[in-house]
Amino acid sequence: MSGQEGAAAGRRAPGELESEVLAALWAAGEPVGVGAVREQVAGDPAYTTVLTILTRLYDKGLVTRTRAGRGYLYSPVRDEAGHAAAGMRDLLERGGDRAAVLARFVSELPTEDEKLLEQLLRDHMTGPDTGGATRSPGTRD
Repeated sequence: MSGQEGAAAGRRAPGELESEVLAALWAAGEPVGVGAVREQVAGDPAYTTVLTILTRLYDKGLVTRTRAGRGYLYSPVRDEAGHAAAGMRDLLERGGDRAAVLARFVSELPTEDEKLLEQLLRDHMTGPDTGGATRSPGTRD
């Protein structure tokens, strides 16, 4: 059976359950237990499956956990935008020729996103934390 047939038969793509669990944590907006996360994940996964995913996310440093009775309450380390940005940084660091990767990324953006990126870069370069001075492109806070 091919990967597409398996997905059509109810199997998730690799990483899809982790993404759903993180989405449930972001939606909760507060620390929650395994049962609350499980209720928000499609397909009625087993409690132990959700617990395993949360444990893996904890081991990867993507969630924190706080003891609550015999179990834990889980919270995402970053908000959804921060998580996406970290993923983009990881991909960029693995991409080899950074200039080529960034050039390709920008060239494939829709016009609206390209304009937004230009504005964000302008704002970043002349932001309030620079005291009005323009930062050089390689400067980090």
